[in-house]
Amino acid sequence: MTKNSTFAVAALRALHQLMDEPRIFDDPLALRILGEAGRAEVLRMQAQAADPLSKALRTALAVRSRFAEDEWAGAWQRGVRQHVLLGAGLDTWAYRQPDIGSRIFEVDLPGAQQAKRAALRAAGIEASETVRYVTADFEQDQLDAGLAHAGFDRAAPAFFSWLGVTPYLEDAAVFRTLDFVSRCAPGSAVVFDYIVEPSLLAPLERMGLEMLGAKLAEEGEPLKTFFDPVRLEERLRQRGYRTVANIGPEQLAERYLKHRADGAQAGNVTRLMYALV
Repeated sequence: MTKNSTFAVAALRALHQLMDEPRIFDDPLALRILGEAGRAEVLRMQAQAADPLSKALRTALAVRSRFAEDEWAGAWQRGVRQHVLLGAGLDTWAYRQPDIGSRIFEVDLPGAQQAKRAALRAAGIEASETVRYVTADFEQDQLDAGLAHAGFDRAAPAFFSWLGVTPYLEDAAVFRTLDFVSRCAPGSAVVFDYIVEPSLLAPLERMGLEMLGAKLAEEGEPLKTFFDPVRLEERLRQRGYRTVANIGPEQLAERYLKHRADGAQAGNVTRLMYALV
């Protein structure tokens, strides 16, 4: 992702901490990692935070982060000790965890990694010795070599969290990464989000997606890939994933939103996928 979109995602996570009750997930470092200028910008954004679009985006981001973190917790209970964050951006998960004997790999573009580490230093946020930084470009198929160099153990299962990335990649690049995960040790799993094929959306949803796509294209980050949920499941099963679960808005609402009184919804434009090797 670009610098602008990385900040936008982090800012929405921070706004969720400031604006929404009950919180879907707690991130005490969300505001801190943004630095003084970033925090000031988030506080200015609060004036528009009640806007329905802002609330919908915050909810979608909060739900996907909480789902991925919950699934990692389940993987750890099953004995998985490697956690790979693909496209880590300014995510703070690795810095608010106790040292529980796991190895954490943060994967991103070189510039994004440098900016992240500078932000951590400026905020005085210390990284555990278990965190490894891996530079990779998903379009260039560097993931295997980068992880191996950082000490990733292909013989042991791993959990992969891949959020906010697939829409910006070509189809072939998406499946190169998913093929890599499918060849990892049994018990490995991946959670990723994707955008639903526009022809399958309701007219208002499709219109909103078109507006968002146009804005992102103007900023130099066009949406490239959309998926039919049923066909996506089939393609994952063909690659050897033994459990594949499409997580739609109904399941997410039941799991995370039923106790909220503000009408927050998970939305139908983006979906979450869980796939187990």
